[in-house]
Amino acid sequence: MCLCSDIKPHWYFVDEDSPQDNGVQTNQYSSISPPASPVAQEEPFSTYFEDKVHIPEDVSQVFSFRKLWAFTGPGFLMSIAYLDPGNIESDLQSGAKAGFKLLWVLLGATIIGLLLQRLAARLGVVTGMHLAEVCNRQYPTVPRIILWMMVELAIIGSDMQEVIGCAIALNLLSVGRIPLWAGVLITITDTFVFLFLDKYGLRKLEAFFGFLITVMALSFGYEYVLVKPNQAELLKGMFLPYCAGCGPVQLEQAVGIVGAVIMPHNIYLHSALVKSRDIDRKNKKEVKEANKYFFIESTIALFISFLINVFVVAVFAQAFYNKTNADVNESCNKTGSPHTDLFPLNNNTLEVDIYKGGVVLGCVFGPAALYIWAIGILAAGQSSTMTGTYSGQFVMEGFLNLRWSRFARVLLTRSIAITPTLLVAIFQDVQHLTGMNDFLNVLQSMQLPFALIPILTFTSLTSIMNDFANGLVWKISGGIVILVVCAINMYFVVVYVTSLNSVLLYVFAALLTVAYLCFVGYLAWHCLVALGVSCLDFGSRVSNRPAVLIEEPSEYDS
Repeated sequence: MCLCSDIKPHWYFVDEDSPQDNGVQTNQYSSISPPASPVAQEEPFSTYFEDKVHIPEDVSQVFSFRKLWAFTGPGFLMSIAYLDPGNIESDLQSGAKAGFKLLWVLLGATIIGLLLQRLAARLGVVTGMHLAEVCNRQYPTVPRIILWMMVELAIIGSDMQEVIGCAIALNLLSVGRIPLWAGVLITITDTFVFLFLDKYGLRKLEAFFGFLITVMALSFGYEYVLVKPNQAELLKGMFLPYCAGCGPVQLEQAVGIVGAVIMPHNIYLHSALVKSRDIDRKNKKEVKEANKYFFIESTIALFISFLINVFVVAVFAQAFYNKTNADVNESCNKTGSPHTDLFPLNNNTLEVDIYKGGVVLGCVFGPAALYIWAIGILAAGQSSTMTGTYSGQFVMEGFLNLRWSRFARVLLTRSIAITPTLLVAIFQDVQHLTGMNDFLNVLQSMQLPFALIPILTFTSLTSIMNDFANGLVWKISGGIVILVVCAINMYFVVVYVTSLNSVLLYVFAALLTVAYLCFVGYLAWHCLVALGVSCLDFGSRVSNRPAVLIEEPSEYDS
């Protein structure tokens, strides 16, 4: 299978024992398959990272801020998925339902996310291919197509939350004058415009995303300063892994936090974004250095995203924990808010989403709090919609080896995700979207194994990663982390399905579960073989023998 034209390594890995023919690799399960001949190459097609960022040379220093700056960008684009409207809604619900008590869960989920993003970045740096491209070359046709469909479902679910988040923000900013469906159309239009900013340079595009992250930090930071959360309770909730007096509601919310933070498509995205730096992958020192700086940059980016998430949790924990609908109704009446009817006069615990959250802030802290909240949500939705579109294109190009024009690829991936979003916006009221958001969270939770298992599989194979393959500690810890994360999210799915109270849905869910578990089992089997469980290696395509570096003959050598 030929390489995509934007991948131009002049070397590849093969097993020492694998047969070769004139230097051409024939091992079934290896990292890079060279082209059959220069004549067979297709014309190059437009990619996002044609202008790779140059890395300055500074051999005299162990650490260089100039080099860190050159590597800065992919981690911040990746971190936007930790700040999308789905995450913001999870944050505010965590604060309203459990106060500060679940901040330690948010911290733990972010750390786990960082470790998984490290694996994704290493795969892209070492192989020069992103995860979807590696899956395309390593899995047989049928599993590969099923895997692509599962990842596309996750992207659609995430994109629906992000686009509707933008539409809700526009509705709040316009005081209801822009309906949900119009907000969706506006978001679609401006996303198309923003996606072509990289025509003016990759660094300008990254700067634009940095600007949107700054807007989120300032908006939610303003709310944090306005509310003045109890700092002692905040630190206690962040570093004391305990939830006093918590019940099923808080447990379900804790599970929801993990599901919202760790998103499957983000693993595919990050492994592609790191290809934007000019790294000589034949030089082991450069590859090692790139891995180091990308990890530092990702750590900084996720620390900033964690602080922004903490702002949101703390605001709603301080102002609305243990509040009832009647309490908020009274506050809205005092300020003359037109949204009083959202909160019935009863003593039920307040339930909020990103729409009601803005309304509540406006009722209690004034209109400025509502509009600044809406600006933050708009920045979160717009930035995550753009990175989600990139994810969709990388996944589709990688799995299907598409060679279409750039506009055609953007149009197709946008249409797949936007069509169901627009239908929801037309037939659903802006005030009653929480049920749909729960369903989308469940959908994304179910897709997690389809990113986490492949990334652990491929980064553990020496036939793909050579000297940079996961060591024993990373294999064990990575396997445990992925098992725990998948188990937590499956619990979330079970809780959601059992709450539907429909026998027909139970039967349908049972049938889907059997097929789902069979496919997850297939991926897990390959993963276990890659991790070194040799007793399971009966017919697996995985080969974990040491790899050697082979020079690929260049077309200019002839």
